[in-house]
Amino acid sequence: MQGGVQDRQNRQDSQDRNDGDAGADPRALGLCPERLGRIDGWMDRLVAEGKLAGLSVTVSRRGGTAYARAAGRADLARGTPFTEDTLTRIYSMTKPLTSVMVMMLYEEGRFQLDDPVARFLPEFSEMRVLTGGNRNKFDSEPARRPITIRDLLTHTSGLTYGFMEATLVDELYRRNGVDFHQPEATLAEVVGRVARLPLLSQPGEQWNYSVATDVLGHLVAVVTGRDFAEVLRERVIRPLGMVDTDFFVPPEKLPRLAANYTLFRDRSLKLYDDSVDTPYARPPAIASGGGGLVSTAADYLRFCRFILGGGALDGVRLLGRKTVALMLANQLPGDLASMGTPRFAESSYTGIGFGLGFSVMLDPVRAQILGSPGEVAWGGVASTAFWIDPAEDMAVVLLTQLVPSSALPIRRELRVLTYAALVD
Repeated sequence: MQGGVQDRQNRQDSQDRNDGDAGADPRALGLCPERLGRIDGWMDRLVAEGKLAGLSVTVSRRGGTAYARAAGRADLARGTPFTEDTLTRIYSMTKPLTSVMVMMLYEEGRFQLDDPVARFLPEFSEMRVLTGGNRNKFDSEPARRPITIRDLLTHTSGLTYGFMEATLVDELYRRNGVDFHQPEATLAEVVGRVARLPLLSQPGEQWNYSVATDVLGHLVAVVTGRDFAEVLRERVIRPLGMVDTDFFVPPEKLPRLAANYTLFRDRSLKLYDDSVDTPYARPPAIASGGGGLVSTAADYLRFCRFILGGGALDGVRLLGRKTVALMLANQLPGDLASMGTPRFAESSYTGIGFGLGFSVMLDPVRAQILGSPGEVAWGGVASTAFWIDPAEDMAVVLLTQLVPSSALPIRRELRVLTYAALVD
């Protein structure tokens, strides 16, 4: 009972810290309340039309919460409402937190960004690159240079994801058990399987979304000599006051976990992962730095404010401001579209670059969406998303549970609604 009381108190403390001047008129934060109100109708329509079971939207500017609302159901079968403290699987929105932990070690002098990852993970010493072949026999050539830590942070390492089902390397990942969500393996074992397979491209030459951030999680474990999940909790999650963010949901919080859905061909919602009978109800065998966390809107907003704060939040500094500036800067020679032919991304390709753990808006005109140069963002496969706009001192967090993220254009729609509310 005491644990439940403490859990509620921790959530309240976190909410109080996130509220800032939320009670003030949004006009004081430079936002039009009537225009923000359009988000209400948009959310309600998505739920009423059966496109989403439920969702929440949080808009922050100048340190205050200008808008925070939830609509619909977290669990359709049980009738559980989707609320502002509903827990959701954020999947690839885990990547920025892992990237922050990597950059904390970088600041400590543990490595340089251009160091070969093989310096710490020798299994990556003799990488080869696919040149042709088929599922029974593939051809390859030696990598022309080592994979660097920067390559992993920017998804230019030549690694891939098996779920894309677009290339022979993707298939090799599936056939060889490259799955960081499997119940019977260790992080080191799955990273070892990755290292034994060919790369999709030469390191540094193409942008390919990949398991690179999971490899970075293993790098953190090797460099620190500790379990990756514990390091991330101790050094990033807890200091930022993200009281509901973890790789699993303990029993006392399980009633707040949303069910996860998918849209079938008839456009009806079908259960993808239950809110009770779910792998997230117990600690995973592997803590996936690329996609394993569960979080809430209030918690993830704290992370966004930490980035807007140049590496500090509520008097707690985890990174120097110059390090954060480097993370938010485009690391590519151009946009994603100029780096080969991306097979999948939680963003569009044209006009969008990539920093150290985030996408980076280069040109809203070329991206054909409202935004600011220098805005960073990413999303998760269950249609969650966030974006951080330093130029506007604004952050937006969208949480829902619909797989895949490409099923509906809700991220682009919400971008228009939020940016259209800016009045100064």
